[in-house]
Amino acid sequence: MSEQTYFVLAALLDGPLHGHAIIKKVVDLSQGRITLAVGTLYGALDRLAANGVITVEREEVVNGRKRRYFRITDEGSGMVEAEARRMQQAAAVVTGRRNLGATFG
Repeated sequence: MSEQTYFVLAALLDGPLHGHAIIKKVVDLSQGRITLAVGTLYGALDRLAANGVITVEREEVVNGRKRRYFRITDEGSGMVEAEARRMQQAAAVVTGRRNLGATFG
């Protein structure tokens, strides 16, 4: 899973958001490391929706423009949580939480 996809899914864990709110939340969650262009975001959202990882919860018109709110599915939640565990385990190898002496000794 790409880092951008990870943060998009993480942004949706607290509830449905529209595209601009997702962009802002990704910046916050990544501490400014990831900024998504609108086109990049909507391409990713369309792919995630096609794969059943997110769904459009509702649509509304704001200032004459359609705004879609996206919600993460149970499958999407499972994917992002599994990725978080995988990254935590990988980080543990470097940060020393794992007994490396047993591996090399």
